[in-house]
Amino acid sequence: MLENDWITLLSAAALGFSVLNYVLLDGTDLGVGVLLGLTRCSRHRRSMAVTILPIWDANETWLVLGGGGLLALFPLAYAILLPALYLPFITMFLALILRVVALEFRDYSPTDRIKRGVDGLLLVGSLLAGATQGIVLGTLVQGVPSQDGQYSGDGWEWSGLFPLFCGAVLVVGYTWLGACWLYWRTVEDLQQRSARQARALAIITLVLLAVLVVWTATLDARYAQRLSNHLIWLPAATLTVALLIGFTLGFRSRWHCLPLFAALGIFILAFALMIAALYPLIVPPHLTLQAAASSRNSQMFMLVGFAVLIPVTLIYNTYGFKVFSGKVRAVRD
Repeated sequence: MLENDWITLLSAAALGFSVLNYVLLDGTDLGVGVLLGLTRCSRHRRSMAVTILPIWDANETWLVLGGGGLLALFPLAYAILLPALYLPFITMFLALILRVVALEFRDYSPTDRIKRGVDGLLLVGSLLAGATQGIVLGTLVQGVPSQDGQYSGDGWEWSGLFPLFCGAVLVVGYTWLGACWLYWRTVEDLQQRSARQARALAIITLVLLAVLVVWTATLDARYAQRLSNHLIWLPAATLTVALLIGFTLGFRSRWHCLPLFAALGIFILAFALMIAALYPLIVPPHLTLQAAASSRNSQMFMLVGFAVLIPVTLIYNTYGFKVFSGKVRAVRD
């Protein structure tokens, strides 16, 4: 029994690691897409696009690992979540496709007006993708009704105030990551502009996250009990203060990546708090990891695959970042 418990925990860890990597990496790209769509200067827009063009596709590999891993490792959770979130999932995939088309083909636009319209589509795709991902997470935390292993809701649980608020929080958070990324990768006036945006978005994101944590605690007594445990909130508060100090000092350092790493640390901390509130549930309010897990053989088979794919994907991501590292200077669009 203990062995099976450990296998299930390893399966959950592999799945959570994939989802977290997607949020951190592609979330940054989505944030850049939002800022690009809101920028008037064509030279700045071109520089923003150049910073993410070589790496965005590798980042989305983690989404495939997460979705496939959920189906194979926890099929019962997949069977409950999918019908509950049909519309958000479909919207997210269409938004990602729209974003990819706009990003890849913007350079082929024959006129500046058409190119500006393509950048507007990139903005729409980035906003919708980020918002629907937040809505999915919010619906999961809020709870999905099920009975005897079957989804028993009406398909509109995602439209509640809490999931929609989570969508807004994630969009703002992604935009914060995008601003920090641009501060790291750009120079001169675009870099200074990104620094101002990053500082402002940091305040907004932290306020929204604080509201989100308090709101989450009101959804379920178990959430409130876990989040109020001093073994959880005290380290979380300490790490938040340390990361914010690092974020602030990063703008005075020659290491321009520090604000981004601090912001990513805040995201990791928020993800850890969500896991702490939910565990051992995978689909609140009732479905646990053990109940949703596939057979031991299926989990072992998938874990072997994850043991190969995760290092390979990490190496590929790292190599891509290394090859295309360095500052991007403003170029003509």
